[in-house]
Amino acid sequence: MLALAAGPGSNALAQDYPARPIRLIVPFAPGGVSDTSARVIADKLGQRLGQQVVVDNRPGASGNIGTAMAAQAAPDGYTLLLGFDGTMVINPHVFAKVPFDTVKDFVPISKIGDAALILITHPSVPAKNLSELVAYSRTTSAGLSYGSAGTGSTPHLAGELLKARTGLNMVHVPYKGGGQAMGDLVGGTLPVLFTAVAGAQQYVKNGKANAIAVSAAKRVPSLPDVPTLAESGVPGFVSDSWVGLLAPANTPKEIVDKLARELNAVVNMPDTRERLATLGIVPSGNTSEAFASEIQNDLKKYSEIVKTAKIRVQ
Repeated sequence: MLALAAGPGSNALAQDYPARPIRLIVPFAPGGVSDTSARVIADKLGQRLGQQVVVDNRPGASGNIGTAMAAQAAPDGYTLLLGFDGTMVINPHVFAKVPFDTVKDFVPISKIGDAALILITHPSVPAKNLSELVAYSRTTSAGLSYGSAGTGSTPHLAGELLKARTGLNMVHVPYKGGGQAMGDLVGGTLPVLFTAVAGAQQYVKNGKANAIAVSAAKRVPSLPDVPTLAESGVPGFVSDSWVGLLAPANTPKEIVDKLARELNAVVNMPDTRERLATLGIVPSGNTSEAFASEIQNDLKKYSEIVKTAKIRVQ
């Protein structure tokens, strides 16, 4: 009798949801790739749900502030989080303390896609591929400076992992964002940069930066002539930066499942896939369970990388 009583109520919950606009917290400032991808998804998702999905930018502390705000929201499906691997699976290991628990405070809805990273150099660097860059880096005892979006960012960890795998002689230079680092590389004051494809591809195409390799499992459609790091002599090297939707823990499963279905439908729309591709994001989509499993695996993977590289932010 209890099972029969629960069934209709659960169906009604999913059918009635949403009855008002949904807030999508983006824990970074407006104007970047994260904000743009959120708005692409929000518009389409809102159309399918019949309610507006409003993007709410809450930047600060490498994404920790907005993420904590989402964790503390009511678990009713009306506050969602645009989650990133940097915030969700790297920050917990890099920061001495974070104001949320990735596993306990959230329920994954679905991954949106993977944003490939790219290793680029200033044209003055006499290296056209990874092996030449490794050799050149060893010609200086001080090592080549390589920039990233900040200490503990996905590009930073990708760089440390690549150093360990190849013997690249590089020294990390943290920036307050990928845009600032790109400005220094194009200006010639930074020789090497690990960054998102989206922010680098225009400079690669106009010759202001040389592409060494991408960190994805496959070549990215926007830069088909750039090899992967695996193709460049580092077997199995993959270090993508994923983006996905999450909800506060204890959000009803019926709502989570409905959001996952609708989000996957949005991600598979041709115009959505095309728009995300221009941002350097390879659309994927998956189930809540598959996304949760990937998060657990990444938490373990990055814990080991952070420990080996001795990265810490107080």
